[in-house]
Amino acid sequence: MRRSREDRIAGGVAAAVAVRFGRDVMLVRILFALAALLTVGMPLYVVMWLLLPMEGDDGSIAARALKDRRGIGQAIALATLLAALFVVISLLGAGWANGYAWAIVTSAAGLVLIWRNASAEEQVLLRQEAEPLMALTSHNRRKATVVRIAVALALVIAGLSILLSGHVGVATLRPLGGLILVVAAIVILLGPWWLRVARDLMLERQARARAEERTEIAARVHDSVLQTLALIQRNADQPAEVVKLARAQERELRSWLFEGRAPGEAHGESTTIAEGIRQIQQDVEERHGVPVEAITVGDCELDDQLKALLAAAREATVNAAKWSGAEVVSVFAEVEPDEVSVYVRDRGRGFDPAEVPQDRKGLAESVQARMTRRGGTAVVRSVKDEGTEVTLRMPRTTGPRQPSRA
Repeated sequence: MRRSREDRIAGGVAAAVAVRFGRDVMLVRILFALAALLTVGMPLYVVMWLLLPMEGDDGSIAARALKDRRGIGQAIALATLLAALFVVISLLGAGWANGYAWAIVTSAAGLVLIWRNASAEEQVLLRQEAEPLMALTSHNRRKATVVRIAVALALVIAGLSILLSGHVGVATLRPLGGLILVVAAIVILLGPWWLRVARDLMLERQARARAEERTEIAARVHDSVLQTLALIQRNADQPAEVVKLARAQERELRSWLFEGRAPGEAHGESTTIAEGIRQIQQDVEERHGVPVEAITVGDCELDDQLKALLAAAREATVNAAKWSGAEVVSVFAEVEPDEVSVYVRDRGRGFDPAEVPQDRKGLAESVQARMTRRGGTAVVRSVKDEGTEVTLRMPRTTGPRQPSRA
């Protein structure tokens, strides 16, 4: 016996039963409706919906639901919440609800599993069948607001009446029931606004995270690929040097793409500030042929903030080696209990930061923006024909200050 794909109002169970026993489908639907008034019809329909596969499907929804731990947890949570609500309603004197409690709890839990584990095609059908109900909250906002306000007012009136009359008579639980109704009214009235605010905040955080990720990737590409391309242009008349640069860049990109080691970071066993500064010194001297004098006072382990500091220091050192015209570049790093400072100096031609073309992103993105994103600061001082100094400072968590090994 299989549920019908075409002749269905909800899950196609009635059509399956009608075909199996050779009865008219409308008669079967009427019998299910009457059984629902006797409490057994609704849970029976939901259970059959779970157990009977749909025409063309290999397995039932129940088979998929057994593997859905999160869905089972949600179904149990909803069933527990509804059971507690019916207990409160019963204690308030509404004994008529007891007869329907088990049927509603069972059906609600089953519907959660159906909604989560139905096939993709059946989920589309379920959404189409639920469109008249969903229209109250999406397509017709004015009507939805009126309905929500009416339900909220009804709950407030019922809750206040219970609270005001709850100190005499049946039990002391009447005030609790009234309070629950008032809270429910507030949730119904303000719930959509709360959800919209929470959704907007989530979307904003996601957009900010994507923007920061794009900026970080752009900075990495600038530090590696674009820098290498600039070097290739400057050494176009030296084929051996061009091949060397291209091979080094290929190794760096492969390491980034397949091993997760971003360009400019200290590789291998370089896990401290001193080792990172030495790595910068070696890379810049090898690639640009400009001597780098590196001094480190103190040392500490690297974290994400200090890795960003080293990446910014590397870019500042590369800029000095490429554009300053100085014969030597100085890098001085100092580790203090509350922050790490790196100074990159040259005695070159200097420049005016305001005159840097907009398409040159070395200082703006790879140095200043990178430091700002991690909570640090970057200050550039340059005097024409006297040189440039880039000061980088990054706060650190208080920890032991190791003696310098540089």
